[in-house]
Amino acid sequence: MRTGKFITIEGLDGAGKTTHMAYIENRIRDAGMPLVSTREPGGTELGERIRTMLLDRGDLSIGSRSELMLIFASRIQHIEQVVGPALDAGTWVLCDRFTDATYAYQGGGRAVPESRIRILEEWVQEGLQPDLTLLFDATLEFAAQRTRSRGTDRDHFERQGRDFKLAVRQQYLERADRFPGRIKVIDSNGSIKDARCQIDRALAGFDRSFAGM
Repeated sequence: MRTGKFITIEGLDGAGKTTHMAYIENRIRDAGMPLVSTREPGGTELGERIRTMLLDRGDLSIGSRSELMLIFASRIQHIEQVVGPALDAGTWVLCDRFTDATYAYQGGGRAVPESRIRILEEWVQEGLQPDLTLLFDATLEFAAQRTRSRGTDRDHFERQGRDFKLAVRQQYLERADRFPGRIKVIDSNGSIKDARCQIDRALAGFDRSFAGM
């Protein structure tokens, strides 16, 4: 029986995930919880190779179904090698993106039918779901401004057009409406301080260990 807690962070590129990842890590550790931080795609040697292939593909052509299968190949390795063992040991896991991202990017952005994603989700995850998901939401304009301010090369998904990103955001918000007990939306259009206040409220509502911190 898994005794650790599984928290995931989701959102468009530029919505604030990276900005707040370290803050969330510190909050969990300050509450006295052992923690493993990881990411998808990635988290294992195989996963990181798949990540490079997907994000920095250059002239390599990858169809939407192949993209989906690669993501779940990375995910099953990640669950077997990192996420599952940590949760079984009572360790909390904080993951930058998980299956909600697949529904958003491949389902919303690529228009892969949700039924196909669900089949793979059920087979690969065998019922594993995050206990809490923090969805960082920002307008496309605000997210694009943040992405540009990084001054780094954009990856394959960051280079997609407005319609793609709009569909991704919409799918994220639809999932938040569908799973309000698990997915907590963090409005990151404002200041970092405001976003962190929202994070603190979400964590306090999730586990009493965070109350009064």
